[in-house]
Amino acid sequence: MTATETDRAGLHGGEAPGGGALHADAVRALTDWRPAEPAQDRLRLDYLNHLAEQPGGMYRSCLPAHITASAAVVDPAAGRVLLTLHPKVGRWLQMGGHCEPGDADLAAAALREATEESGIPGLALLTRDGAPVPVKLDRHQVRCTGKDRPENTHLDVQYIAVAPPGARALISEESLDLRWFDYDRLPELTDQSVRDLVARARELTG
Repeated sequence: MTATETDRAGLHGGEAPGGGALHADAVRALTDWRPAEPAQDRLRLDYLNHLAEQPGGMYRSCLPAHITASAAVVDPAAGRVLLTLHPKVGRWLQMGGHCEPGDADLAAAALREATEESGIPGLALLTRDGAPVPVKLDRHQVRCTGKDRPENTHLDVQYIAVAPPGARALISEESLDLRWFDYDRLPELTDQSVRDLVARARELTG
């Protein structure tokens, strides 16, 4: 894989009722990507089934489940990853969140979220054959409609975003804290999914 900068992060907009180019791109991306791990491939097929059944399945208005996009922001030269302390979850996570109608494609959604939450310009998603590709999927329960509302499911599609050497992060209003961590010294308040994603990023970026 290689990293390439993209300016497809799109514009903010309101909720889209369903279908459209973003939905079609997610189907394409998940159809083309073939993970080696059986568990990841089963998740991939589950995501595709979700999209086949839900024309609006890319957006947070689709309940009880919807697609989300995230990216591990890494500085390979320094051997470090940028994590955000999420105010609702109370754990250190990669950058990410909900897709928006202005996102040109799924990779653009991940890049937009990574750029907004890290404050770092010039992030570059890892690519294969010139196009950004996912590296991991993670399905988890959240309460994104409110802490007093029933849990819903995030079907997260995860990418790797390479930061320019020596990049300085700028915390956003969406974070309680934002810090670089050495690959070998991740904070205790991270779950196994984050640790697996960081390990994958380390493997692919050398």
